[in-house]
Amino acid sequence: MNGIKIFKRLLCSKITSHQKELMARSLPKKKPLPGVKDIVLVASGKGGVGKSTTAVNLAVCLAQSGQRVGLMDADLFGPSIPLMMNLTETPLVDDENRIIPPMNYGVKCLSLGLLTEMKPAIWRGPLVMSATERLLKGTAWAPLDILVVDTPPGTGDIHLSLMQNVPVSGVLLVSTPQLAALRVTQRGAEMFRVLNVPILGLVENMSSVQCPNCSTEINIFGNETDKVAKEMEVDVLERIQIDKEAMCGGESGIPLTIQKPSSRYAETFQRLAKIVQKRINRDEK
Repeated sequence: MNGIKIFKRLLCSKITSHQKELMARSLPKKKPLPGVKDIVLVASGKGGVGKSTTAVNLAVCLAQSGQRVGLMDADLFGPSIPLMMNLTETPLVDDENRIIPPMNYGVKCLSLGLLTEMKPAIWRGPLVMSATERLLKGTAWAPLDILVVDTPPGTGDIHLSLMQNVPVSGVLLVSTPQLAALRVTQRGAEMFRVLNVPILGLVENMSSVQCPNCSTEINIFGNETDKVAKEMEVDVLERIQIDKEAMCGGESGIPLTIQKPSSRYAETFQRLAKIVQKRINRDEK
């Protein structure tokens, strides 16, 4: 029993100020990404909560609102942006050996899935960080108002590489209402706070499902989001329903925000895009 108590205490303990100082010392000086005004990470410690779907539809709605938008797939081990954005061509390079990101739906996109064959990336830390930096700094992103970065699950090398190389304007957390998913997201939020990265808020994905017969809204994953969000001291920005058409749109390469811009699902992301723009607006910082 004592061993279990100690283990729980270790999981719940917060990082000390001394640990924060040591971590800060190990990070190189950040340099802005030329021609890119703001960088927004879409993140969650948990996998399978809909980060990529959120990143894709957010980027599309930002572009529809008149922003110059880029979408970087930082999930090197499970890239899904090429499928969801209907991109298959291998990117070209310019005279400075920078990758030229292909564009679709008004969004510049880049993913390791466009640069390699359908093979697993069996890499250790140094290769992972090098590939992340190549996608980030070796790409002709400019000019962009916002670069949306779809991050992998966890709190590992890719996240650290992103945050130590460029100033990040904010992180959008994504989680389902399940307590297990929220607790993992909470650990991720603590990492961002330690590294002084602003948290824009939390998106509750798969919040409910609507009955196709009577239109009743049904909660199927629990209802712990508000409680955990309060513990994290972050706002719940939007609650997104499970939508069969949205899932099909992701697999067909046509986001639902493009297919049906007047749908309830699309309107949710249109509101989210406005909130994100407002929270990273330089005039309000």
